Amino acid sequence: MKYEGKAKDVILLFKYRGNEILGKRLAGLIGSALGGEDGLWDGVDAVVPVPLHSKKLRKRGYNQAAVMARHLAGLKRIPLVDNRLLKARNNPAQTSLHAAERETNVRGAYLIKKPGPLNGLVVLLVDDVFTTGATIRECSRTLLRAGAREVRAVTFAQA
Repeated sequence: MKYEGKAKDVILLFKYRGNEILGKRLAGLIGSALGGEDGLWDGVDAVVPVPLHSKKLRKRGYNQAAVMARHLAGLKRIPLVDNRLLKARNNPAQTSLHAAERETNVRGAYLIKKPGPLNGLVVLLVDDVFTTGATIRECSRTLLRAGAREVRAVTFAQA
């Protein structure tokens, strides 16, 4: 889905206006839209959300990607592995940056806490919006370095 119009309005309400309840519906829409994509779901061992830095998490009150990931994991009956992938650096928001700056901004921003449980797993990474792919790529690199066998990704919208 394109990140525009009503889809953008809903994500902004979900992400910045405290409407955490919308995460369940967004996860349901992802599940419905991609439910028949056997190549995406086959063999997935764990669902992992893109994390927020702890300061941003305290300010917002919840991680929108984690809310969607929790509901999506429940819908698909796949274990949620939360709080393993962490955002170690509170870098500027990606929304304020140009494409080339986004890659640099997230480089080295993520780390793995207790990597053992990810060894050999096929991981489904969940985020709200895909813009340039910088965040997904950096999180994927981090998960693969920690022993994940494969990383697949889903987002609700694409900018």
